[in-house]
Amino acid sequence: MNRRIASCNWAVLSAVSLALFLPNLKAQSNPAALGVFDDHRDVGTILHPGTARFYSANGEYTVSGSGENMWFGADDFQFVWKKMSGDVAISADISFVGSTGDAHRKAVVMIRQSLDGNSPAVDIARHGDGLTSLQFRDAPGANTREVQSNVSAPQRVRLEKRGDFFYAFVSGKDGKLHPAGASTKLALSGPFYVGIGVSAHNKDQIQTAIFSNLKVETLPAANVKPVLYSTLETVPIASGDRRVAYVAAAHFEAPNWSRDGSYFLFNQDGGIYRLPISGDTPTRIPTGAETKCNNDHGISPDGTLLAVSDSSQMGKSMVYTLPIAGGTPHQVTINSPSYWHGWSPDGSTLAFTGQRGDNFDIYSISVNGGDEKRLTTAAGLDDGPEYSPDGTWIYFNSERTGHMQIWRMHPDGSNQEQVITDETNDWFPHISPDGKWMVYLSYEAGVTGHPPDKDVTLNLMSMTDKSTKMLVKLFGGQGTINVPSWSPDSTKIAYVSYEYLPEGPRD
Repeated sequence: MNRRIASCNWAVLSAVSLALFLPNLKAQSNPAALGVFDDHRDVGTILHPGTARFYSANGEYTVSGSGENMWFGADDFQFVWKKMSGDVAISADISFVGSTGDAHRKAVVMIRQSLDGNSPAVDIARHGDGLTSLQFRDAPGANTREVQSNVSAPQRVRLEKRGDFFYAFVSGKDGKLHPAGASTKLALSGPFYVGIGVSAHNKDQIQTAIFSNLKVETLPAANVKPVLYSTLETVPIASGDRRVAYVAAAHFEAPNWSRDGSYFLFNQDGGIYRLPISGDTPTRIPTGAETKCNNDHGISPDGTLLAVSDSSQMGKSMVYTLPIAGGTPHQVTINSPSYWHGWSPDGSTLAFTGQRGDNFDIYSISVNGGDEKRLTTAAGLDDGPEYSPDGTWIYFNSERTGHMQIWRMHPDGSNQEQVITDETNDWFPHISPDGKWMVYLSYEAGVTGHPPDKDVTLNLMSMTDKSTKMLVKLFGGQGTINVPSWSPDSTKIAYVSYEYLPEGPRD
């Protein structure tokens, strides 16, 4: 009898529980309850279930999520999503509720291939401490990489997918969205998931963010000529986490890092510009009558002189030196074209690429001018000469073996030997100031010359064991890293990437 009563009571309780549960289940999967989105769920490994609510009165979405992180090979977070295809964009104002929690808690706008935790994905992550970055995982389970914005805690962010390219936008001081200078390339197949999410960056906590003024849209085909944006980025060799230093709707190239680490130099529209490390307004350095400077320029070992390659006088590039702050250039080379690339550690000698007749070879010359010395004689192009920090080698790239590879030789041209043998076309070796690393630019096999607007990689080689690894994958090429661009402490590299974006208002 007691067992029958207990069974009856259990049946009643189960029915009541089911009746209470079903409306909640219906509310979670009812599109009307989630605004423009289809559904929500926890992705990855979650100990404390997340929640998502839409408030139609003010159009706000409140998302609460737990999770260890959204990084490395998997994401743990609460995700609110809808399925879409083609070219799309998602924009939102983002704010966290409360000021406690891990500094790296994340609120994101995201596009991902699947709801698996290890899915390929791209997102703009607004961190609790204000750090805002474009994060991307380009294969299932691959480590996440990022490009950090130089704008902290922007009110509004936007992620655009155009073909296989993803572009980040952040709001500036004027409150309007501007290109963040962060982009990546990732091919997604079939329908994918577009949405918003939150990760607490702590498996035992739940954090909440509010997404307002949210817009999810299908992008029409661009019917205007795209605008070129150039981005000066830096990357620590230890982490590979890229950071935007400066972005502009302009074509600039080839950053140098000053000897004291306080500023960058780059060329733009025939001029050489100086940009403070923490600044956003470059200033042009006076170069006298030489106003057609190209992307082959650099700073003397003692930091007092600047070498430039300019074509104002002869119509073809020649090498000049001038005071680092600007002034009247001193002509070094007599023959042209000549393109500066290296400065000996003692400051006495310049290495450059010159075309004499129908062949490009590597030459050296006194910093004061005089006779040039030919160092290479191989058929085809030899380019990009740069001295090692101890002065015992000149590293360069040469196509003498059939495609472009990295070589080295002694400063007198002796003992020429190949450093790297691979299938890619490798350009512009740069040795770190401490002599421990070499960075170089690689094009895919089959790409001839060093053209712009290509998918390229920056690769890092250990000078100790000759092992190599891919450091950065980007859209660039010509102008990305033509000249020495290591930080003085040998921990970071500066380079330029490029984007082509349709003009027009965004929001």
